[in-house]
Amino acid sequence: MDSFEPSGWVTGGGQMTQGNAEYRYRNTAILSVVAQEAPVVVTSDQFDEQLDETFRRLGLRRGMLQRIAGIQERRWWAEGVSFADAAAMAGAKALSEAGVDVRDVGLLLNTSVSRAFLEPSTAAAIHHTLELPPSALNFDIANACLGFVNGIQVAANMIDAGQIRYALIVAGESSRDAQQATIDRLRGPDSTRDDVREQFATLTLGSGAAAMVLAAADTHKQGHRLIGGVGRAATQHHRLCEGNSTQMRTDAKGLLDAGVALAAATWADAGSWDWQDMDLYVMHQVSVAHTRGVVDRLGLDPRKVPETFPLWGNVGPASLPMTLARHAESLDPGDRVLCMGVGSGLNTCALEVVW
Repeated sequence: MDSFEPSGWVTGGGQMTQGNAEYRYRNTAILSVVAQEAPVVVTSDQFDEQLDETFRRLGLRRGMLQRIAGIQERRWWAEGVSFADAAAMAGAKALSEAGVDVRDVGLLLNTSVSRAFLEPSTAAAIHHTLELPPSALNFDIANACLGFVNGIQVAANMIDAGQIRYALIVAGESSRDAQQATIDRLRGPDSTRDDVREQFATLTLGSGAAAMVLAAADTHKQGHRLIGGVGRAATQHHRLCEGNSTQMRTDAKGLLDAGVALAAATWADAGSWDWQDMDLYVMHQVSVAHTRGVVDRLGLDPRKVPETFPLWGNVGPASLPMTLARHAESLDPGDRVLCMGVGSGLNTCALEVVW
């Protein structure tokens, strides 16, 4: 009887293990990628000042956000501007830079973590704001900080299949409400050192938005080709970081250790890819510890790993495309770029682009 092994599974040493999820694209290119910065600068010193009494009561030193996470400041949207508004602004900017008419968009994907309602989808509001055609599919993809890269994967598959001509992927994040609520809780007389430790990551978040336009490469020779990549899951760690609209509780050390280990396992499984000497590594922006951990573990050149978290904080799924947009002008045609992210859950992905 013939044996059958599902694609993606490998055997060795007498046992079967799930291998890496590898994917390649034939005909998809990036036409534009943009960042939309929030205008209100909120420094870590401001948070320290608001929490000064709590820190003194609990015997904690000020400056943890800068000392441990390397985050000097983050941004908030102005009062009355929602994350969905910001995502729509970024989307309009990306379409304009790509020279794509809204009537030609076949797919809108919103990949934000932030959301105002369980239903309808945030994508519906953004679709309406941008006045996209009724024929444009629109829905949300939620996968923590990996959502934007997952959006690229879904859109590229649809373009390769010939189902759509153009896809618009957006993400808008707002950290104001969660951070204000967290500071209010931590300023309470009953807050503990454990509360500060578990809710510390909430104060590293930032607000911002990003958008990307994808199209068929054969009709847009000027585009930046998507090559493909790999993905991997370690969902035994799905309780390490849990958040809602007002707070996020995180086992910071456990998340760091598990995230770096997952990145290393994914890298080791990517045997058919040569990524050791890329021109640019665009990583999801979390903190200085996370960035250095991945760089050291994978043996990357830190000069090729730009950092935006010191001034933007962790902008969730928008952070990777925002970082790419910020450094796009430094890239030359033919440069190889690797987009890398780890999201709570845990899930990871690496995606190669030729500029």
